[in-house]
Amino acid sequence: MTFHKGQVADRIMGMVLIGLAAFVAVQALRLNVPFSYDPVGPRAFPLGLALLLSMLALVLVVRPGESGEWPHRAMALRLLAVLAILLVYALFFTRLGFVVTTLLAVVALARLFAAAWAKALVTGVTMALGSYFLFTRGLGISLPVGEWLGALL
Repeated sequence: MTFHKGQVADRIMGMVLIGLAAFVAVQALRLNVPFSYDPVGPRAFPLGLALLLSMLALVLVVRPGESGEWPHRAMALRLLAVLAILLVYALFFTRLGFVVTTLLAVVALARLFAAAWAKALVTGVTMALGSYFLFTRGLGISLPVGEWLGALL
């Protein structure tokens, strides 16, 4: 049985994504909420995403694409930078709060893909505040305001 480069790349990416899904699931299971939620709770959404990601990644492992190639060096570095930004987002989410962390992450991602500073900032502010109000007011989900703000209050 011979494999094309794309098939090997798909299988490796599938395994990496399964590892990422496991990491997300473990982090979701570690969530400690000091108050009671509805029966679903705050763990359901990240656990559902981890399950979906692992199922889709498993498809890459079991049935890789026929053609495909590794991204060229510049794109690979950009993709690694996206991963780093998302990891930093997860690490600082509760410390800085949802709005600040989301704003910084969106601005960093926009700049990474060559958006002008003004557009990146407008997009970051719009997405951070818009999604905050959507989650808190529209869906009734409590989001962290940040340890720094809690210390000031």
